[in-house]
Amino acid sequence: MIAGIALLAAYDLALAVFMAAWPHAFYVHVGPFGLRNDHYIRDTATFNAAVGVGLALALRRPSWRVPMLAITTLQFALHSINHLVDIDKAYPAWNGYFDFFSLAVATIAIAGLLRVARGDAEAGPGRSWKGANR
Repeated sequence: MIAGIALLAAYDLALAVFMAAWPHAFYVHVGPFGLRNDHYIRDTATFNAAVGVGLALALRRPSWRVPMLAITTLQFALHSINHLVDIDKAYPAWNGYFDFFSLAVATIAIAGLLRVARGDAEAGPGRSWKGANR
């Protein structure tokens, strides 16, 4: 679980930096939906940065794991729905389908991490057979 949370934190933080520093490159290579708006891309980067920092803190604060994974699962699920709604509006067209399916698969994977974290939290400190540093 620790590796999964670390990977999610790194992903969100790297994506935030990419979006904030190079909004045009992000638009061209990752998010070619509608008209480009650098301000809105940087706004979205702030959300990714906040989630990434929260996940990074959850690595050392076990009590943060369930809430941060719950928020991250919800964010990915809503993001997936948004991409499903606009699936045919990306350019090139395959990008819309790739984005939706990759976000949906990531949502399922993060929900799996959340399930494990809930199990660990319910077992309590030192009572989980799964181990605290998983």
